[in-house]
Amino acid sequence: MPRLVTTRPMARQIAVFAVVGVVNTGLYYGLYLLLLTRLPYLLAHVLAFLLSMVGSFFLNARFTYRTRPTWRKFLLFPLTNAANFVITTVGVYVIVDVLRAGSRLAPLLASAAAIPVTFVVSRWIMLPNAGSAPAPETTRAPAEADALR
Repeated sequence: MPRLVTTRPMARQIAVFAVVGVVNTGLYYGLYLLLLTRLPYLLAHVLAFLLSMVGSFFLNARFTYRTRPTWRKFLLFPLTNAANFVITTVGVYVIVDVLRAGSRLAPLLASAAAIPVTFVVSRWIMLPNAGSAPAPETTRAPAEADALR
């Protein structure tokens, strides 16, 4: 029986990305609150962000994009969070120091604007050959498709 290569359509990838994002946000927020007990809020934010980014890489590789994690993808993956990091860090600073709101909810509020950018960049890294058109739900692997002709 031929092996099938499955690639989720973009709409489904976005939905799974959102679920993974919720899980990863929970991980980040838990780490942030834990680190906040011992560290200043910006340092707690940076460390929690870096640790949760590793989790995000593996969750997205496995569940969102169904792709094998590689060192190349792992090393490029921080690009997916570069804009997210800048937006959330500036947002946390503005919410806490400029608006004088609490530091406990600031990261959750600041992260919402970065989600679309993070999806686009992560899809580009995790599925470099996907192009702009969504792939079909199930296709035959190229070598096997040729063998069947």
